[in-house]
Amino acid sequence: MARYSFLTTWALDAPVDDVWEAIHATERWPEWWRGVKIADRLGEGDGDGVGSIHRYVWRSRLPYDIEFRMRTTRLERPFLLEGEADGELRGTGRWRLWSGRGTAVTYEWNVETTIPWMNAIAPIGRPAFRWSHNHVMRNGGRGLARLLGSKLFVCD
Repeated sequence: MARYSFLTTWALDAPVDDVWEAIHATERWPEWWRGVKIADRLGEGDGDGVGSIHRYVWRSRLPYDIEFRMRTTRLERPFLLEGEADGELRGTGRWRLWSGRGTAVTYEWNVETTIPWMNAIAPIGRPAFRWSHNHVMRNGGRGLARLLGSKLFVCD
């Protein structure tokens, strides 16, 4: 399997609680995040949402969908949201938020692909897959800024 590690950073002039609420409400991502086709809650988890399970289907500009489930493993409102992915991507994702004059957000995504064709072409396809991920994350930063009526300062 091909392994990938991504780090995305967003900086917004919005309160951390507003940013947290938008990121935490993943079922609403398709409303503002271009590239998120499906974000369904499959299981509730505990009172904080730890153990909750979501199903996601994503699409970038490349002509394929990626589908996986994410189980929330850690939640420290409003600064940390972490989960384990399983499906066509397998690994961990971690949102971290920092409060200051606005909100800084990082997303760490450490995954491996389980799709045979992606693994077969990974040696030459890796730059395209990285570009695809970065494209989707830029769309997320821009969409979040629009949703919150804020300015996006950094999006990489």
